[in-house]
Amino acid sequence: MGSGAPIRPNVFHPWNNGGPDGSRQPKCSAMSSDRQLIPLSIAVLTVSDSRVESNDTSGHTLVERIEAAGHRVAEKTIVTDDIYQIRATISRWIADDQIQAVVSTGGTGVTGRDGTPEAVAPLLDKVIDGFGEMFRHISWEQIRTSTIQSRCIAGVANGTYLFVLPGSSGACRTGWDELIVHQLDYRTRPCNLVELMPRLREK
Repeated sequence: MGSGAPIRPNVFHPWNNGGPDGSRQPKCSAMSSDRQLIPLSIAVLTVSDSRVESNDTSGHTLVERIEAAGHRVAEKTIVTDDIYQIRATISRWIADDQIQAVVSTGGTGVTGRDGTPEAVAPLLDKVIDGFGEMFRHISWEQIRTSTIQSRCIAGVANGTYLFVLPGSSGACRTGWDELIVHQLDYRTRPCNLVELMPRLREK
């Protein structure tokens, strides 16, 4: 978006929700007018024992938002709640130089079959602790104490960003709209994850 482009309110824009007086209030860091969006290639993983493509509402929610933000969905797949299938799929993606980010949904609860964080954590070179902290902080306003069950995490593996979200479509909307979309946008000030990408594999 160039400096002369009009601001068109939509669910993905950081100024979408107005203040008490109806005015538009920024919900995140400022957007730089002297930068252009850098489209990323993002893979989407749904972790579920019951979902198939026809009823994967959470996965579809992420795909729609990724594309609406100007990025490309490199691949989308569904795997069962099995840590080895999860790890194998994500390992393949982080080994692919054409994929810059992975967003997963599902398997972050506390039941015996919930193991996405355990599958992903060993793959991470760096953990982005603030992601889970901020997600639960934002979710508090929506689901109050239930947010303690949101074991979402994020990090970097082989120069690829990984974001692990809960399985509900509401959680996917919160994670993407409030956090991920802004940090995967090169225009976000004062800083964003995209501008760090050339340095992620530094030794």
